[in-house]
Amino acid sequence: MAPEHVLVPLDGSPLAESALNHALETFDCRVTVLNVVTPVDGPMSEGGVIGADDDREASARERAENVVRRVRDREGADDRTIETAVETGDPAETIVDYTEAHDVDHVVIGSHGGDRGRIARRLLGTVSTAVVGEAPATVTVVR
Repeated sequence: MAPEHVLVPLDGSPLAESALNHALETFDCRVTVLNVVTPVDGPMSEGGVIGADDDREASARERAENVVRRVRDREGADDRTIETAVETGDPAETIVDYTEAHDVDHVVIGSHGGDRGRIARRLLGTVSTAVVGEAPATVTVVR
């Protein structure tokens, strides 16, 4: 059964963009790009220089919309509406919660965030692993 609503979590990595490309090429339905802003005191926080919460949310929304725009420009005109959403929290929990709350029936996620060393890949891959294990929807992991 084809999905009606696909969620693509976006972390700024090339694999997240690949996940969005895959979702758009594979599914002809509503697509939402979700950018999760980690709280400053969260375990996966960016740390370092962090602006005000409103600034971080606006910046995250702008990044998500820029990725959507780049994908559209590269793929050509697409008349489908791609929604963007920004939430704050633990990435894996927030993705699962969003899936439940917004009737998402398929998640397409990158396997890990960015080009990193083996140890970092294992740690950062925990988000996709948790989503696979906990999401109440089908999950496709893009490598």
